[in-house]
Parts: sequence; structure tokens; C-alpha cells
Amino acid sequence: MAQGAAPSAAAAAAGGGCPSVPAATTPPGTPRSSAAPAAAPPPPHSAAAGHYAVELYFDPALENQVLKAWNALARRQLSSRLIDTASRPHLPLLHLPAAALHGDALPRLAPSLRALASRLDPLPLALSSLAALPPNSSAPHDPGVLFLAPTPSAALLGLHAQLCELLRKDAGVEVPDAFRPDHWVPRCAVAVDVPRGRMAEAFCVLRELKLLPVSGYGMDIALVEVGPAVRELVSYPLGGSGGAGAD
Repeated sequence: MAQGAAPSAAAAAAGGGCPSVPAATTPPGTPRSSAAPAAAPPPPHSAAAGHYAVELYFDPALENQVLKAWNALARRQLSSRLIDTASRPHLPLLHLPAAALHGDALPRLAPSLRALASRLDPLPLALSSLAALPPNSSAPHDPGVLFLAPTPSAALLGLHAQLCELLRKDAGVEVPDAFRPDHWVPRCAVAVDVPRGRMAEAFCVLRELKLLPVSGYGMDIALVEVGPAVRELVSYPLGGSGGAGAD
């Protein structure tokens, strides 16, 4: 996975009001329901699953601030994939190819995530900057990705390091290079499909929201399946003994 980078000079320097573009006539969607999923995490889908992800969910106030950004971009028809796939605002802690959680790795990972979450407190977070991933040199016209970057903290980096160790020891899965503790760049996506020719406009829209800096807490660790839609398999509250789903 490409690592985070500062926005291009042209995008970052775009000033004045944002260009006038007709708003979408269909209201943006809402994040996926927080209702509990089926009682047990389902087995991997060998063909349907794009990948699995372990995500850190936010408290409601911080989540709503990120949703403001998603909805503002969707109204301007700049980006709506995160809404369309029923995603939820989060920091991705790990991405794993579908093949990595083969056999009994998925059932073994769920109780380990619950144990990790139960011994941690809600995690203070401060989303402090807006940036973009650099264009892929082999596909420079691919859609742009914008994200809010948290201020790194010992608690956040420690959570991630514990998760990587847990994955190796309890599920027997190697952490992908981009998510190794010495490579990981924490970020909260606000757009993943901005046309390259409209990146400056997207930066302008987000600047006008005046969201940053914004603080809150990481509240839950979730394991999700990412395909055409995002499907939550389990989620566990930090500092709690319960959670959605079961192992």
C-alpha cells in the first residue's frame, strides 16, 4: 500500500472560494448500521472477499465530524464510494488479503481481538492534518485518495504494535509490509475516488468545512470484510468485555 504524503503544491495552494459545481440531487447515504451481525463470524469468501481489515472506530462525535467531510464531497459529486460501500469512519490498523485468513485463522483471530480490546482504554485521537496519497506512477490517472492524519501518539502506535504481534502469534498470519509497525502510516480516509482533475476542488471543499483539528476517541476494534460492500464480522469495545458478533 502506498504511504501517506503531503498534498501537491497546486492542490494545497488553491485559494479562494471553491468552484461552483451542481450538487448531487440524491442525498448522500449514511454509514452502515451498528446493529449486531450474525452470532458467529462467517467463514472467508474465497472469491467474493477483496480483503479483510481491522479497523479502529471512533466515538459518535468524532465519527460525525468525518461524516461531514464524506457528505460534503458526495454533495459536490467528488467522491461517494465510502458511503456507497456502507463503510464507517475509522483508522485502518491492518489490511489482509482474503487468502491470509484461511482455515481456522479467522475464528482464532476474533477472540484474540476481544481480549486485546478488553485490556485497553478508549484511545485519545487528534485528527490534525489533511493530505493525499501520491499518484501511482504506473497509473497516474487513477482516482485520488484524501485522508485526515492523526497526530501520532505512543498509545496509538502501541495499540498497532500489539495488534501486529497478536496477528502473528494467535492467527499465524504475517503482517503485510505496509502495516508493519516501522512502516505504518495511520490515516482516516475521507475520499478514495476523487477524479485527478478535481483534487484541488476537493481540498477546497474540505478546507471550507474547517473541521481540523478535531479530537475524540478510538472506541472499538472491528474486523470487517471489504468487497463491493463492507461487512462487519465482529467488533469489540475498548475497555469492555462484550461486543458485536461472537467467536
